[in-house]
Amino acid sequence: MRFNTIFQYFVPKDDKFTSLFEQAASNLLEATELLKILVITDDVAKRTEMVQKIKDYEKKGDEFTHTIFDELNKNFITPFDREDIQSLASCIDDVLDNINSACFKIKLYKPKKLTKEFEEMCEYQNESAKEILRAVKELKNIKKSKHILDACININTLENLADDLYHNYQTYLFENEKDAIELIKMKEIIQNFERAVDCAENCADVLKSIMIKNS
Repeated sequence: MRFNTIFQYFVPKDDKFTSLFEQAASNLLEATELLKILVITDDVAKRTEMVQKIKDYEKKGDEFTHTIFDELNKNFITPFDREDIQSLASCIDDVLDNINSACFKIKLYKPKKLTKEFEEMCEYQNESAKEILRAVKELKNIKKSKHILDACININTLENLADDLYHNYQTYLFENEKDAIELIKMKEIIQNFERAVDCAENCADVLKSIMIKNS
C-alpha cells in the first residue's frame, strides 16, 4: 500500500480547512458583488457607505485567515500540504486587501467619475471570485474533480483580460486626461483593482499546486 494511501486514513473526515476556505471565498465573492454597485454610483454618501461595508468584509476575511493559521498550529495532520494551506489563505486575503485599498482611495480621493473601465475591471474581479469559490468547494473531492483546473484556467483568462484593460486604460489616461491630479487618482485606484485580479491568479497557482501534489 502506498504511503499516500495510508496517510489518507489519518486525515480528519470532518475537515475544518475546506469549510474555512469556502467561507473565506464566499466572503470575498460578497465583497465583489458590492464592489460592482460602488463603481457605478456617483452618490458620494452611497459610495462612503459601500466603502465601509467592503471594509467590514475585509475585516471578516482577516478573521478567516487568522482562524486558518490557528488551525494549522493545532493540527499535525492536514488534508493537503501545510504550505499550500497557508499560501491559499494568504492569497484570498490579498485579493480582498487590494479591493479594500482601492475602495479606500475612492473614498479618500473622490474622483470626478469612475469610467466604464472600472466597471469592467470589477466585473473581472467578481468573476474571478466566483471561480475561486467554485474551486475551493471542490477541495474535499480533489482526487475526483476536474472543476478546480477549469476554474484555474478561467481565472488565468480573466487576469489576462484585466491586464490588457489596465494597460490600455493607462494609455488612455496619459493621452486624454488633462488634469494631472485626476490622472494620478484614477491611475492609483485602478492599479489596486488590477493587483486584486493578479492576487486571484496567485490563488489559482496555489490551487493547481494542490491538485498536482494530490493527484
